[in-house]
Amino acid sequence: MAEHNTSQEADFTKTKMNVNVESQKEEKPVGYGPDGQENLDDVPDENAQDGVRIAEAMTLSWSTSSLIIVYICMWLLYFCRAFESSLSANLDPFVSSAFQDHSLLPVISVVSNVMAGATYLPVAKILNLWDRTFGFVLMLAIATLGMVLMASCNSFELYAAANVFYSVGFTGMIFCVDVVTADTSSLRNRGLAFALTSSPYIITAFGGPKAAESVYAINWRWGYGAWAIVLPFVATPMIVMMQLGKRKAKKNGLVLKTPSGRRWSESLVHYLIEFDIIGVLLLCAGFVLFLLPFTLAASSPDAWESAHIIAMLVVGFVLLVAFGFWERFGARHPFVPWHLLKNRTVIGACLLDASYQIAYYCWNYYFTSYLQVVYNTSLASAGYISSVFDIISGVELFAVGLLISFTGHFKWVLMWGVPLYMLGVGLMIYFRNPGFGIGYIIMCQIFIALGGGVIIIGQQVAVMAAADHDDLAALLALLGLFGTIGGSIGGSISGAIWTNTLPGLLQTMLPEESVGQWQEIYDDLAVQLSFPMGSPTRVALQYAYAATQKRMLIAGTAIMALSLFFMMMIRDINVKKIQQTKGMVL
Repeated sequence: MAEHNTSQEADFTKTKMNVNVESQKEEKPVGYGPDGQENLDDVPDENAQDGVRIAEAMTLSWSTSSLIIVYICMWLLYFCRAFESSLSANLDPFVSSAFQDHSLLPVISVVSNVMAGATYLPVAKILNLWDRTFGFVLMLAIATLGMVLMASCNSFELYAAANVFYSVGFTGMIFCVDVVTADTSSLRNRGLAFALTSSPYIITAFGGPKAAESVYAINWRWGYGAWAIVLPFVATPMIVMMQLGKRKAKKNGLVLKTPSGRRWSESLVHYLIEFDIIGVLLLCAGFVLFLLPFTLAASSPDAWESAHIIAMLVVGFVLLVAFGFWERFGARHPFVPWHLLKNRTVIGACLLDASYQIAYYCWNYYFTSYLQVVYNTSLASAGYISSVFDIISGVELFAVGLLISFTGHFKWVLMWGVPLYMLGVGLMIYFRNPGFGIGYIIMCQIFIALGGGVIIIGQQVAVMAAADHDDLAALLALLGLFGTIGGSIGGSISGAIWTNTLPGLLQTMLPEESVGQWQEIYDDLAVQLSFPMGSPTRVALQYAYAATQKRMLIAGTAIMALSLFFMMMIRDINVKKIQQTKGMVL
């Protein structure tokens, strides 16, 4: 009996110990292994900024189904961006013509692109210092406001201002999506992740031009007004998923935000320094003042001898130099750490993006107008041809992403992508002539798309491979800044060639019965298309367009040649050996 009681006590003690062990296991916080030691792969980086730690906490907390839903949300947002940008690209020439300012099309793009480019760095700061969701909601609000203004504008000036809001908002919103894509994917598969989120361009390449044609036939304002309603609804699920992810991370004890202990006045000064307001103002003002004269000079009374043109160039250049010195020696918290700005891979990738964008936008702004005037294509058909890039490169991005994931290297794909892109642009110098069929133009577009898709993925992976998770947003912002500035420079070159070439050619080539209308013809695409094919005026227009576009393509090809050197600056980093993200990622 005593032995039986002793046995019962032993069993009871053993059971109690087991319960205590299980209880200890349940109470043990996330991020600790079975030996009680902290597992740094299961907790956010304590040295990272708040926004990065929140992002890591979310990926450490959510499930596979949550990751899938987030990628669906990002895909839908890219679809909205792709569709709206296709509509805008095809409608812009007619909208600017409606205000009798078709020739000023690049001016809008230069200003809006510069402002959008300057947005990258402050938005990256918001995403890192505070939260990915806050930055996304702010940019969504600005994009929606821009579309409302564009739908309701009644003057060229208001249309240009609305374009700035539209570009800043959409650029910032998609940048937030790109940062979340980087947060939720391993570096090895990041090319595939970007290919997936940007794949909607394949669909909108077909739907966008036809939709633009239909919208223009009814009222072009609906092309912007409808999306001002649709976009917030599409964006809401993404916001909800991010908030649910944060709530779950907080429940798991992973989101810990340290109180600042600052008064409101001290916080104001703190964030003015963090966001480098002086640097942003120098950057925006410098690029706007430096780039606009290239487009405006031809319309000035004394052209390049005008005092205000010279003053804009000089002041713009001085402000840009001042921005560089300020970031190096004056800014207490520069946007990008100096050691990354000195990294040759970062420098090479950013300069490659800039040269690629300059070469592309040297001729692209007037491409759909060229197709309609020279080949008499419809608005939709011109859009389809212009969208060959989106279709081919969109499919190719998956193949390039798989190659990078399989091999772990990205530089070798750039080494055939860059020359192929140059080949496509160079061939267009010869084939962009009324004497050649439109099939040659499409062939060149295919070459450009095959090379461009490789460049897009290669340069993105390159900058991200050069840093850790805490600096991803800043480096993606730097790459975006160089790209938009490159696009603005390309637009300025395009506008300068257009305004300094086409008016003179029209006055020389137009027949006697229409030469007196050259200004009206120059300013309005609809007037240009009103002349029937084969008429002396239309033939003169075709050859004037071809000669102008030829000069644009020569400039683009010459600038793209620099990309061969920039490509060689990039180091061949093995992305298989780098771990940047944590938790449930692609």
